[in-house]
Amino acid sequence: MKDFFDNVSRYPRYFISFTLGVFLNAAQPLVPLLQRPATAIALIGAVVAGFLFLTFTLRAMLGLG
Repeated sequence: MKDFFDNVSRYPRYFISFTLGVFLNAAQPLVPLLQRPATAIALIGAVVAGFLFLTFTLRAMLGLG
């Protein structure tokens, strides 16, 4: 039974490392764009716009507004 719980306790660590790796690999190509102010402003604006679009869409779909 101890082996079972040792094995189950590894899954959260795997999930965290997998998720962190995906986010780091997705953000790595965007880092050079943050070097210049014009592209940094555009990139930040696109991220904020995407977040707002997702928020408003989910609120409308779930009837929270």
